[in-house]
Amino acid sequence: MHKHSKSSTMKKYLAELIGTFALVLFGCGAAVVNGKTIPAEILSDAPNGIGMLGIALAFGLAVVAMAYAIGPISGCHINPAITIAMLVAGKISGKDTVGYIVAQLVGATIASAILYALMKGSPGFTAVPEWGLGANGWGPGYLGGYSTASAFLAEAVLTFLFLFVIFGTNSRFGNSSMAGLAIGLTLVLIHLVAIPITGTSVNPARSFGPAIFAGGKALDQLWLFIVAPIVGGILSALVWMNVFEKEAK
Repeated sequence: MHKHSKSSTMKKYLAELIGTFALVLFGCGAAVVNGKTIPAEILSDAPNGIGMLGIALAFGLAVVAMAYAIGPISGCHINPAITIAMLVAGKISGKDTVGYIVAQLVGATIASAILYALMKGSPGFTAVPEWGLGANGWGPGYLGGYSTASAFLAEAVLTFLFLFVIFGTNSRFGNSSMAGLAIGLTLVLIHLVAIPITGTSVNPARSFGPAIFAGGKALDQLWLFIVAPIVGGILSALVWMNVFEKEAK
């Protein structure tokens, strides 16, 4: 019995690793390989680029695919902000929280390493540019050049809404068979708002992987993409538990 439970725990962690790997490879890969990393090309439908809508769809559809693939195994968090919010809501143990977050960070890092290896094979590749490999950021030189306050507010509020959809669709009020689609489409909407502001994180692991390889400002600014999504996620968990779940009992 103990052996079986240990093997099912490892399966959950591995599922989170693969899910986060897929999210970063598909999402950041779409931005870097097809969307280009030049701001003007990300913010408009440039020739040979998929544009902002294409990048938003890549992230959202990656979540839809993984939700149906690994949802039954691990719940498909693939995001430390989601895992921490679930801990606050009492839906995951402390031990699993640590295991999930480590797996998510490893998955995101492996995806970024593969993306880096792919980009090295591109004829124009010299070195990873500032905020390269789809790294998140803000301020002068980054996409829309938004302020730190705007970046923090966008990440916290949008993560709050993201978690609200996740709690709602997975609750007794929601339609759990449609949860993956609703959550993925919410991530598309989030990207459509936040790409010019921060490149859209709402996920510390998604920011961690590219920042490790991009270095420079991406690494310096990583703190915001850890703190703001976690703050937004925790607030969402508290609102859900104290207002909506409370009334349901």
